[in-house]
Amino acid sequence: MRYANITGWGKCLPPAALSNDDLSTFIDTSDDWIHSRTGIRSRRIAHVSTSALASVAASHALAAAGMQANQLDCIIMATASPDSMVPSAASAVQQSLGAGRAAVFDINAACTGFIYGLSVGSALIKAGSMQRVLVIGAERLTHYLDWTKRDTAVLFGDGAGAVILEASDQPLGLLADKLGCDSEARNILAVPNSGTDRRRFEHIDGLFEVNFEGKEIFKRAVKGMGDAAAHVLDQAGVTEQDIDLLLPHQANIRIIETLAKKMALPPEKVMVNIEQYGNTSAATVPIALCEALEQGRVKPGALLLTAAFGAGLTWGAGVIRWGDRVTPLSQSDAILAPCEHSALELLAPAIAGCRLAHGD
Repeated sequence: MRYANITGWGKCLPPAALSNDDLSTFIDTSDDWIHSRTGIRSRRIAHVSTSALASVAASHALAAAGMQANQLDCIIMATASPDSMVPSAASAVQQSLGAGRAAVFDINAACTGFIYGLSVGSALIKAGSMQRVLVIGAERLTHYLDWTKRDTAVLFGDGAGAVILEASDQPLGLLADKLGCDSEARNILAVPNSGTDRRRFEHIDGLFEVNFEGKEIFKRAVKGMGDAAAHVLDQAGVTEQDIDLLLPHQANIRIIETLAKKMALPPEKVMVNIEQYGNTSAATVPIALCEALEQGRVKPGALLLTAAFGAGLTWGAGVIRWGDRVTPLSQSDAILAPCEHSALELLAPAIAGCRLAHGD
């Protein structure tokens, strides 16, 4: 039987950090208000495109796997904020990496996108049609935010994470997964009027909004992630006590703590980095995985559980058996183009535009 082992990993976080105190200079909020409700103290603001973030993360993942880009069979890009709808952001990553022989496509499952991509990439390898697959979660969600709306402006950040999957005859990688969608309430977390539903010439101000019904999202997120996690544990024939580390979607510290409590997992078995980055949507899980490896929290042979919930309302979970290697085979020198501005300076035009659109 074929498996899809994770052999490389990499992340990319833009350098400009927007703190809660920075937000309080133009929104009626405070560090205490934000942190107590979300667990967030800072988030990153990209000065480059989503595909640029993805390409740097991918370069680090390739180096960690000791692989060249032209060896890739497929690039799967999980994002809800691509550079363009046509062509795909994945094609821009292919071009940047020089991965000319790889098939490419985007997946939009919002915050669950990376788990969807991991499932699809693993299935392609298990089916025998692919040998080496790059899966990326990358977002530039700050592009969509209405910077006059406190409830959503404080939540999101930009970033990217990536992994390399390689065919293996050992039972490694994604051993069990469950994907789904709770579309009955799909509008409680949405960017309305953002696709072809948006009437041309009628909204020339360029204003977007994130519809976010926090209490209902919390309830459905805990249930969706919890049910999916229980399913994959049963599917893999393991229990909560067998899990070495939980890698949850980093949306809200209260959701993470509730899920961990439901599964009776102590803090040392739960990866949390939302404080520094906020919700980077499809990028949260791979970024968290990279940082867990950097911190020595993933040991050879470790059993990992990941779960996520996003707009749609998509949900998913997976059980991953880690391989023997927890350090990169090599390092990439890939970096983003220099950023000469602070996060507040980068956002200044968007903040002014949002205020103008609201008549402020």
